[in-house]
Amino acid sequence: MTSPPGPLPESRPMTAANLTPGPAAQYRHEHPPVKNVNEVQSQIMTRSQRIADRVAVTVGSWPFIIVQSILLCFWMGFNVYLAIMEHSQPGFLKAWDPYPFILLNLVLSFQAAYTGPVVMMSQNRQNEKDRLGAQNDYEINKKAEEEIEVILRHLVHQDHLILETTGRIEAQQPKPSDDLGGKLDQVLKRLEQQEALIAELQAALKARG
Repeated sequence: MTSPPGPLPESRPMTAANLTPGPAAQYRHEHPPVKNVNEVQSQIMTRSQRIADRVAVTVGSWPFIIVQSILLCFWMGFNVYLAIMEHSQPGFLKAWDPYPFILLNLVLSFQAAYTGPVVMMSQNRQNEKDRLGAQNDYEINKKAEEEIEVILRHLVHQDHLILETTGRIEAQQPKPSDDLGGKLDQVLKRLEQQEALIAELQAALKARG
């Protein structure tokens, strides 16, 4: 809550010499340039961080899930088919990874072992970007709060000037003098006397008639 304006300064002739600029005129809009967090982060990213982001985007997408599901189904289905044909027709092509698909489990374990740390690297970089964005937002909010405070103080300064100017204009307005009021009273008394004489004359004429 802003404090109410203080008392007006003592009346002085408003000239260019005694008029002081308001808070907005004295304020200096100086601050570091506004940063684009995305551009700053893109400039400082290393090759490994770019690769980690690319891997994280690829692994966390529907195309990757669909393609991997198709490959897994083909792997398991083809090995089951080979196992059945080998059992029914001895000498047929042997399955390279029969049930319980130990080789497939090993491949998926390697995939999880490598993609997990890479995704964590991407998340760490994203956290760093978020911290940079939060710091940038804090600086902008702090500067905006200072500027709003300056605007409010400048509005109070303008109120003082407007009230002072209004008071000076009212003080310079001519006031009706006492002599003019006395003359008006005399004119009104004469009019009343004339009306009384006219009424007496009208009464006398009626009496004669």
